[in-house]
Amino acid sequence: MALTLTSTRLTTPIGPMLGVATEEALVLLEFEERRELARELEDLARDAAIVEGANEPLAQLERELGEYFAGTLAEFRTPLELRGTAFQRGAWRELLRIPAGTTITYLQLAHAVGNPKSFRAVAQANGANRIAVVVPCHRVVNTGGGLGGYAAGLERKRWLLEHERTFFGGRVAGRLF
Repeated sequence: MALTLTSTRLTTPIGPMLGVATEEALVLLEFEERRELARELEDLARDAAIVEGANEPLAQLERELGEYFAGTLAEFRTPLELRGTAFQRGAWRELLRIPAGTTITYLQLAHAVGNPKSFRAVAQANGANRIAVVVPCHRVVNTGGGLGGYAAGLERKRWLLEHERTFFGGRVAGRLF
């Protein structure tokens, strides 16, 4: 096991998060109480040792999260390593194109990935996203504007969307809430 991943705990206004990165890129950012976190860490540990500490991607992430939550940063620049199937990575790249303060529907996301019938698959890809907030799966809502699901809880999703609308404006797909 030659690869080492570095992990650090991050404090945010909506709960503690855990970040994990290689020396070059962020591979995981999750809220600590997410049910799937233990399984995600086990998956990462199959290929690498995970040690607590700091490195440049995590330092950049911490700075950018502070700016995001202060309302001064709308787009993260921390390098990312998206780990998943080709379909998942394609869906996550489309999520990265959604501006802060803007929402789209699962159906619109399915169109964006080139398969309008794949709205259930893009919803599953959203749920499999391991880089919360930065890869903004919280910006995808149900047709008609209902919140839909969010692995970190609907209250956090609502908070993130309201935060972004307050600081970054944007447009909303349908009505929200």
